[in-house]
Amino acid sequence: MPNSSSINHFLLLAFADTQELQLLTFGLFLGIYLAALLGNVLIITAIACNHRLHTPMYFFLLNLSVIDLGCISTTVPKAMANSLWDTRAISYPGCAAQVFFFLLCATAEFSLLTVMAYDRYIAICHPLHYGTLLGSRACVHMAAAAWGSGCLYALLHTANTFSLPLCQGNDLHQFFCEIPHILKLSCSHSDYLREAGLLIFSSFLGFGCFVFIVLFYVQIFRAVLRIPSEQGQHKAFSTCLPHLAVVSLFLSTAMFAYLKHPSISCPVLDLVVGVLYSVVPPGVNPLIYSMRNQELKDALWKLWTR
Repeated sequence: MPNSSSINHFLLLAFADTQELQLLTFGLFLGIYLAALLGNVLIITAIACNHRLHTPMYFFLLNLSVIDLGCISTTVPKAMANSLWDTRAISYPGCAAQVFFFLLCATAEFSLLTVMAYDRYIAICHPLHYGTLLGSRACVHMAAAAWGSGCLYALLHTANTFSLPLCQGNDLHQFFCEIPHILKLSCSHSDYLREAGLLIFSSFLGFGCFVFIVLFYVQIFRAVLRIPSEQGQHKAFSTCLPHLAVVSLFLSTAMFAYLKHPSISCPVLDLVVGVLYSVVPPGVNPLIYSMRNQELKDALWKLWTR
């Protein structure tokens, strides 16, 4: 069996068996990618060009859009190219780069979603302290911490994963390079357990962030329910609930993908779960944060008319 030093490429999971279905998959992913690209670029441009949107909430939203662009651009273009050219190959360095950048963006995104929940909690529950707790320097530090934690986490797991000796072939049962599927190729049980332990520990940290997000939103909902205006309550719930739903979808599917037992692995199930946590959130975040936000819609309209 080949070891990791002799592997120069991996084989990704094909979406379909026939060329026609491969082209259909290419068209579907192209539509999703272009929609995510357009939505996030418009949000970034509108926030950068409109001085009225230079506030902490929109600063974090701009960072989230940049992260979403990086996240979906790490996996989808390669999958589209493989579907278009009817191939499954990805180079060894390309796979390592894909793992690194995806982990960086995914970790930074979840950290930033936690920060954004804290931002809304302060704005709604402690509005008098908003300028003090979320000044420009504090916002920059929080965003830098989200990016820095993502970089460190990605570097740790990428280096640890690709240092494992691989002797179980080079076939990955996923449409992008995912750590659990790379670990299945390892021939070192102790190294496999070490990386698996790191993944479990990381999942507990992610779940801890999710608990904080839920606690923030519980306090937000309690404050919103005291608003006498039904229109104000509807506006707050229509913004917060979709955000919480996307966070829940992202965390639950990612934890399932990284923590499930190998015995329940199924190519179709792995593919669906991979799409749910790597493609869906970057695609729907622009809708959640733009369609429900009148200020951002006004800025986008001014940008369009200009």
